[in-house]
Amino acid sequence: METSRRGRIFLSGILPAVLALASGVFVVSANADAPMRAITIVSGTYGGNCGAPPGNLTRELERHCNGRETCDYPLPGLHKGGTTLACPRDFHAEWHCDHADFHTAALGPGAKSGDTLVLGCVESRGAGK
Repeated sequence: METSRRGRIFLSGILPAVLALASGVFVVSANADAPMRAITIVSGTYGGNCGAPPGNLTRELERHCNGRETCDYPLPGLHKGGTTLACPRDFHAEWHCDHADFHTAALGPGAKSGDTLVLGCVESRGAGK
C-alpha cells in the first residue's frame, strides 16, 4: 500500500514539480531583467499647430507601436499631409505603459519627413535611478 502511494506521490507531485521547476528556470532566466512593459497609444497628432484635427494619426501610431516595449515612428512624408513652407507641422504622441505611466513626446515644427520620434516603456536603470 505504501509503495503504490509513493508511486502516486511521485507521478502526481514530484514529476510535475520537476517539470515545473525546469520550465520555471527557463522563464526566470528569460525574465531576469525587469518585465517588459507594453506601449498603449492614447493619441497621435500631426500638424496640430497648423489646424489639423487632434488624434489624426492615432490609429496609424497604434498599429505601428501598440504592444511593443519601444517604437521608432518616422515622421510622415508629404503624402500624409507633410510639412509645407506655409506651415511647418509638429507631431505629438501620448501613450501609457501597461495602462499606468503616462508619457508624451513631440517633434517640433522644424522636423522633416523621415525624422523619428522614439516611444518607449523601458524603465531607466542608470545612474540616479
